Amino acid sequence: MDSVVGNKYLDIFSGLNIEVSKKLEGEYDVEEIISTFNNFFFNKMFLDITAIKNYKDMSNLQKLSMNLDMEKVILLLDKDDPISKSDQFLAKLVSMGIYNFTDDANNLMYLYNNPNSYRDVAYLHNVNENNVNNTGVGSNASTDNNTMTPSISQNTPKRIILGVKNVTDSAGASTLVYLLKKVLSDYYSVMAIELNKRDLSYFNDKDMISIKEEEIDGIFNKYNDINFFLVDLDRTKKDHVCDEVLYLVEPSTIKLNKLMLINPRAFAELKGKKVILNKSLLNDNDIANFEVEANVKVYYSIEPLNDKEDVKSKLLPLLEKLGYVKLVEENSSDDGDSDKKKSIFSIFKGNN
Repeated sequence: MDSVVGNKYLDIFSGLNIEVSKKLEGEYDVEEIISTFNNFFFNKMFLDITAIKNYKDMSNLQKLSMNLDMEKVILLLDKDDPISKSDQFLAKLVSMGIYNFTDDANNLMYLYNNPNSYRDVAYLHNVNENNVNNTGVGSNASTDNNTMTPSISQNTPKRIILGVKNVTDSAGASTLVYLLKKVLSDYYSVMAIELNKRDLSYFNDKDMISIKEEEIDGIFNKYNDINFFLVDLDRTKKDHVCDEVLYLVEPSTIKLNKLMLINPRAFAELKGKKVILNKSLLNDNDIANFEVEANVKVYYSIEPLNDKEDVKSKLLPLLEKLGYVKLVEENSSDDGDSDKKKSIFSIFKGNN
């Protein structure tokens, strides 16, 4: 069942071919919308931006992105408001992890059936934001209104910054960053960065560096020939510098109980974020039970990996789901064989 929050364009939502379980009509403070739907299950939500009071104040949209699963939200922009055509405004939406938006009512059902991933709106993010007071990147944006995302020059390849962060103690962020780099290096120019520690140095890879967290903003400009950065964010609050962040949970009893003792609100703080079960032996039923108990959606589950083996087959499905590579079927031309095989293509084939 779907939800609707409408104001100026409520009539448009009424004409959609959906089953509505909950509907709000009028203009609301963003906190009211969050409190109404934060613990309410819905398949998709159609949200009229004019139903959000002071929606031009980006901090309100940021609150929304931090507290609701924006992968389920389809935002209808106000076609009569010039801001809906503004490159800077649209770039900010993408920065906050809001990918499904349109000012054309005819596109609503298309987004409903074919939701955008980051790769579909990445071109909007390729805007020079030197003079924009951006509040953060991804659905994990910082609440610091003075934080600026790195400026991306129109003359350099579009850069992707993917963060990896441990939620439970020693959940494997450093090793996963290393393994992801090995896989992604076939399709991108990749650099791995760790903040405030030196674990990556033990992998003896020249394209992995260890820096202090205050140096991170300058690193992206220094290495402007790199189009994919992996950042080990463990024990820092630099999530906002990343386009997306993977939050790692090792679902063992001892690690989960320790986490709850240290931070009882840990899973509430993960609402709407990309939660990855790492070093996990849980089956589908176990994962479903975990989601109910933790009240959090699992984005992906990774089994224990051997860092001495080729783990490409284990990590490519995650990278495809994130939109960074694409698995396609193509016909083999060997000896007229018509059997299909899987090939991998980067979405930035021309940049390598």
